[in-house]
Amino acid sequence: MDPSIQPHREPNFALYQKEMFLLSQKGSHPAFSTHPDKLQEEAHKSLSQGGWLYASCNAGIGWTDRANREGKWRIIPRMLRDTTARDTTIELFGHKIAAPICFAPIGINKIYHPLGELNSSKVAGELNIPYCLSTAGSQPIEEVARVNGNGPRFFQLYCPHDEELEDSLLKRAWDSGFDACIFTLDTWQLAWRHEDIAASNYAFYRGIGAEIGLSDPVFKKRIAEAGLDPNKIEDMPKIGEKWIDNVWHGKAWTWEKVPKLVKKWKELSGGRPFLLKGIQHPDDAIKAVECGCDGIVVSNHAGRQVDGAVGSLEMLPEIVEAVGDKCTILFDSGIRTGADVFKALALGAKAVCVGRLFVYGMSIAGEAGVRHVMKSLLADFDILMNCAGVNSIAEIQKPQLRECISYFRECTISVLIIP
Repeated sequence: MDPSIQPHREPNFALYQKEMFLLSQKGSHPAFSTHPDKLQEEAHKSLSQGGWLYASCNAGIGWTDRANREGKWRIIPRMLRDTTARDTTIELFGHKIAAPICFAPIGINKIYHPLGELNSSKVAGELNIPYCLSTAGSQPIEEVARVNGNGPRFFQLYCPHDEELEDSLLKRAWDSGFDACIFTLDTWQLAWRHEDIAASNYAFYRGIGAEIGLSDPVFKKRIAEAGLDPNKIEDMPKIGEKWIDNVWHGKAWTWEKVPKLVKKWKELSGGRPFLLKGIQHPDDAIKAVECGCDGIVVSNHAGRQVDGAVGSLEMLPEIVEAVGDKCTILFDSGIRTGADVFKALALGAKAVCVGRLFVYGMSIAGEAGVRHVMKSLLADFDILMNCAGVNSIAEIQKPQLRECISYFRECTISVLIIP
């Protein structure tokens, strides 16, 4: 880039746009489009039926997924501001990261690509944005940490009803450099997902995805006690069932559990952050702070758990008003574009988490697919800052949005009330 046009800055994600355009000089072009709809279509072609269903299925008939993506906020661009030297960096939990975008925790990545989480963890480290590993991941905690290198990484806990196993998972995560713990609240039981159920599509029950368990000393004891042998192919479905039924499908935890977990993590990690994921109500956010949590993730599990629920972005302003000065707020669910990132930040989130986009990229082209999708999202966001007249993340504030009722909503309501 000519420095007279754009001065040097790091990171400069916008340059990825020029890199993609310059492929035309070589008679080439990007391997696939990162438009969210096109990306989803291409992933559908690449994935097995089971992989596609698990990636795309929502709770019920998908009301909550639509609510996440039916935006009522519009960006108000500002002109004639010098935005040539934009800064996308922020500090999050003591880490200076390249942009306020994190990899969301997503389980069983091996159903999207044989290397699973190793693809996304490696790319996250390269880009210096946080990677969050799910307890339901399909690669050992230690291997995910190894490929991530020195990148910031967090561990998402599905808390088992076996305290010895809980302790083992937390210790392995901390020993492997995962220095924030995110306890997910909304998945004691999988929601009713019609297409997954119609196909009996559950990888764990077919013996796929128990690698975190199979690399854990406590869980190894549990399967030995049950007379199961991971070296026997015929035992793997039962092992997968035992693993995930310990992690999910148990009785629900209550608020009584949270202070105990906070204390345990703080003592293990020397005071590192503890967050709750799945918060949708201001009162729950207040309760999280009262229990000693350092942060929350405003999330409805991307519409995969409660059908007909409120969109996460709709609740974000109320939650920020309730606890925004008392804890760090991350946002998850429905992030597809740079504009989605911008709106969540303007409404008070410190950073956002991205999920389906990167697993779709992974399913199309493995590590390269994850890299292309995430670099494209980062470039989209960086360029949007430029076009909207914003120089830094701190400048992205609520006055740059306007709340609107969409034309689609108005038309739909009109049709419904006509006799």
